[in-house]
Amino acid sequence: MLAAVVLYAFIALKGQRLPRSGRMWTLFFLIGLLGNGLPFTLIAWGEQRIDSGLAAMLMAVMPLATLLLTHAFTEDERLTAPKAIGVAVGFAGVVALVGPEALGGLGGNVWRQLAVAGGAVCYAVAATIARSLPPSPPAVRGAAVMMCAAVQMIPLVLLVDAPWTLSPSLGSVAAVVYLGLLPTALATIIFFQLISARGATFVALNNYLIPALGVIWGAAVLGERISLPAVGALAVILIGIGITNLRPRRP
Repeated sequence: MLAAVVLYAFIALKGQRLPRSGRMWTLFFLIGLLGNGLPFTLIAWGEQRIDSGLAAMLMAVMPLATLLLTHAFTEDERLTAPKAIGVAVGFAGVVALVGPEALGGLGGNVWRQLAVAGGAVCYAVAATIARSLPPSPPAVRGAAVMMCAAVQMIPLVLLVDAPWTLSPSLGSVAAVVYLGLLPTALATIIFFQLISARGATFVALNNYLIPALGVIWGAAVLGERISLPAVGALAVILIGIGITNLRPRRP
């Protein structure tokens, strides 16, 4: 909701308007549901019972799902050998980073694991839908999607969480404000800009960077040590992303 308010204020200050097309609002509604409300809920529920390393691997199915969906439903993002190889190399880097032993948790808490993987697939579907949106400023698309997501989630929050019974600390409120402003509002603008410029598959590969950045932030903020294998795994992930962007030279 905070992201929706901030983004709407931003486009109003720039003199931009929300679209009136019913088709676009249908797509915005779907992206809000599949790119925000549903995966946030599924992943949060799933991670209550499974390890973060296994969750990182399950989330890494998003680039693969996006690769297959864009091949099936778009004309300009076909499956190519470099894309397939790059996705596979990136996944191998994630496995190396979090440790193959995390796979030992597969099979327990099946529904929780399916919830996390389902959240990743939701992101892939949302990215594919976003790829088909008609041209419009990224902030306008972001504001519309966040408005739809807020409308979907607020009734559910009131029904399930009864927020009037909660007493969040100042730190918790500050965390929510930060999450609303940067990783949601600002990141949504970047998301739509990259979708338009580079395509859904390229954007999906950011999921491979999440566990790697977690290691880096753990070292920077929590004083955790970065091991040599972790550096090697990050290099493998970056190589995988680079491979997916290889394109044949044109005469």
